[in-house]
Amino acid sequence: MRSAMLEALTLTTESTAPAAMAPQPPAVWTSEQWLAYFRHNAANLMLVPWESGAGVTPTELGEIVDSLKAWQLGETSDGRRLIRTAEKHATRIGDPKFVDVIRLFIAEEQRHGEELGKFLDAAGVPRAKRDLGDSLFRVFRHFLMRMEVWATIVVIIEVHAMLYYAAIRRATGSALLRRICEQILHDEVPHIRFQCERLAIIHQRRNRVFRWMTAAAHRVLFVGITMAVWVGHRRALRAGGFSFRRFWGSAWAQMRKAWRAMNPKVYRWLQ
Repeated sequence: MRSAMLEALTLTTESTAPAAMAPQPPAVWTSEQWLAYFRHNAANLMLVPWESGAGVTPTELGEIVDSLKAWQLGETSDGRRLIRTAEKHATRIGDPKFVDVIRLFIAEEQRHGEELGKFLDAAGVPRAKRDLGDSLFRVFRHFLMRMEVWATIVVIIEVHAMLYYAAIRRATGSALLRRICEQILHDEVPHIRFQCERLAIIHQRRNRVFRWMTAAAHRVLFVGITMAVWVGHRRALRAGGFSFRRFWGSAWAQMRKAWRAMNPKVYRWLQ
């Protein structure tokens, strides 16, 4: 069932087949479908080899530990403000189950934070209690409590998270940390799809000029976040094989896929 769900989550926005043979575009998933996905995923997690211990060398740890502590802190939000934002949005669109989906989404992010925290514990590293980048991100996100703003920021952050956790996985031989990264990477693909679908619903009702203005704002925000992630985590990213040029190019390539998935035109809208 997991493979079927993930296959369904793969968004195809381009096709080289003749028009008559082109695959039908996907429909946006309902909140009921997303509830089923998150519940299934929570019940079918990868086995994490906690018994093996941290298994990380001092050299490896020295390259990634400060970055990992900051990223772990960023995964630990209690989600109270987000839930209030989701409740307002759900009332406005008449979809009360959307709040339940957001609660499960928050639970997955908190699981990521807790597993990273347990790895730090196993490695004998104290968890971070404060980080400047995380604090600025939370202030910015909480200042504009609108679902569109929140979803946009989350998509951009999770696009970078895909690159970040791939880098951390390559930077260590720790079986424990590699498996944690694998689970997070597995979870992030549906997270991005979920947020992009919500944004496509919002963008569907906008005219062309407003959509262009939104796209321009996205790109400005994306550049700022990309630079901030590199400045704050470049040592760990380099340990995982990313030069600035590779990181920059990879981030843009992944974000372009997300932008296509936000485009209402790539979906089949049910009447």
